[in-house]
Amino acid sequence: MRVIQAALTRTPAGPAPEAAAQVVHDLLWAHATHADGLEHIKPRPAAHGLDLFLFVRAHCDGSALAQMRTLLDRADTPLARHGFTVATP
Repeated sequence: MRVIQAALTRTPAGPAPEAAAQVVHDLLWAHATHADGLEHIKPRPAAHGLDLFLFVRAHCDGSALAQMRTLLDRADTPLARHGFTVATP
C-alpha cells in the first residue's frame, strides 16, 4: 500500500473546500477503475482548495504515482465542473 498526496486548487467559482470534500471523494470513486488500485481517499480542506491522500495498491512509489496521475487525468473535466483543478507541481 502506497500513499500519494495530490492537491486540488479551487477555482474562483468553486465551492468552499469543506462543502466539496465529499463530492470530490465520490467523484474520484466514480471514475476509478480496478487497474487504478485505489483503496481509500482522504480529502482535507486546505487554503488552496483540497489536499487528497490517495491510498493505492502498487508495487512501488513510481507505479502508485502513475496510477493516480491516470485517475486524476480521467477525472479532470468532472473536477473542473465542480470548481477544482488538479494542481501540478
